[in-house]
Amino acid sequence: MKIGIVGAGKVGATIATLLESCKFCRSVVLADARANIDLSGLKKSKFKQVDVQADGQLAAFVKSVDAVVSAAPYYLNKTIASSCAQAGVSYFDLTEDVETTNFIRELAKKSKATFMPQCGLAPGAINIVGGSLASSLDQVRLCEMRVGALPGDASNQMKYYLSWSTAGLINEYCQVGEALFGGKHVTTMPLDGMERITIDGTEYEAFNTSGGVATMCETFAGKVQELNYKTMRYPGHRDLMKFLLHDLNLAPRQELVTQIFDQEVPLTENDVVVFYVNVVGRDGHGALKQRSFIKKLYGAVVHGRKLNAIQLTTAAGIVGVLELFAKKKLGPGFVKQESVSLKDFLATQWGGKVYGR
Repeated sequence: MKIGIVGAGKVGATIATLLESCKFCRSVVLADARANIDLSGLKKSKFKQVDVQADGQLAAFVKSVDAVVSAAPYYLNKTIASSCAQAGVSYFDLTEDVETTNFIRELAKKSKATFMPQCGLAPGAINIVGGSLASSLDQVRLCEMRVGALPGDASNQMKYYLSWSTAGLINEYCQVGEALFGGKHVTTMPLDGMERITIDGTEYEAFNTSGGVATMCETFAGKVQELNYKTMRYPGHRDLMKFLLHDLNLAPRQELVTQIFDQEVPLTENDVVVFYVNVVGRDGHGALKQRSFIKKLYGAVVHGRKLNAIQLTTAAGIVGVLELFAKKKLGPGFVKQESVSLKDFLATQWGGKVYGR
């Protein structure tokens, strides 16, 4: 299978790196508007300069591959997905943006190709795990999903350094989220719902952000009483974000906040991803059970390239799904993360290496 990746930044290059050792992938083409992308050590990959917003360039690229992965900024995904729909080429992305996902769902209704957004860490792997644990019980009272992409250490007031897309980060802090309460679909306000969690002796705060629940509210409405997703940070971070985005009213000016963060918040390669799913419910015998999946995930060196934790976990999520696609375990049309079997996901090369116990 020939895979095209749009966006040759940190995550796009990491996806290409993991695909180097995957037997289902014959070759990779990395596309980006920038020139001189470093492909050192990547034998399967080649680079093609493509401007997504230029007439004809994207369409020609899409037609030259068997499947397209968008690792571009979330606001370009509608354009990329539309081009895939026109060409009948299967499409995968990493977006946490709910509006973009709904747009892609509509495109998929008229296509025989596979359209699967939200394939990274959260949304993505967190929903595969959460959906599988929730489905393992007959009656589910609670499904909690929590993810923190955090610096290994931080001395600033925010207790935070950048490790992934700033535009995506600010967007999930500003948009409303979704949850189930009493089995019904409700809307959650960003940065609300504060709670404290202690894992392995380290205390975290968790609060509402958008996108992480993916399509699970629709899937489990009436079946799960309480289902929600929250982002984890070190204590104190949420209050500073609320001051910045709400008290100073900068939430409507996401581009400005993104620019400030890119210029003034350091980028770290020393990060950790905290992955937490907790499900409570009754099994087929009526016994009340608690089932959990908790991991701390770190970076690694792969094919001579140093990958930080958020790069590796995000790329492993989408590469695992691509392997399932290659094995024809994903159907045509719109595919939800929670429709993927956790057993199948952990049996994939990179899903198993990164998320497996």
